[in-house]
Amino acid sequence: MDTEDCQRVTDALDRIGSKWSVLVMMQLDTRPKRFNELRRAAAGISQKMLASTLRGLERDGFVTRTVLPTSPPGAVYALTDLGGELVVPITALGAWVLDNVDRIESARHHFDTAQATETLSPPS
Repeated sequence: MDTEDCQRVTDALDRIGSKWSVLVMMQLDTRPKRFNELRRAAAGISQKMLASTLRGLERDGFVTRTVLPTSPPGAVYALTDLGGELVVPITALGAWVLDNVDRIESARHHFDTAQATETLSPPS
């Protein structure tokens, strides 16, 4: 892979890899949702961050926004075909993490313990 391809992959992964993008896309995998419904489901996300995340996902072709003819006007968000395809590997990655989270946490503990021991030991 050349430098230009690496940059293109990095740019796409910046969007795909954000914790809010993953959470929003997983919420939309079940069915389309309105903004406030997504905000409630994504505990801890600010209104500004959710709006920014949805705009980015829409820009990249993962989400559509449909304005509803209500008063006041509302919008519903849904995954596109591209977004639905992306949910498959995201779900698989999430399942892998859940299967291995104990091993990951154990590795972190061992690393942190070794680092703490090195910090406390005087240089030879």
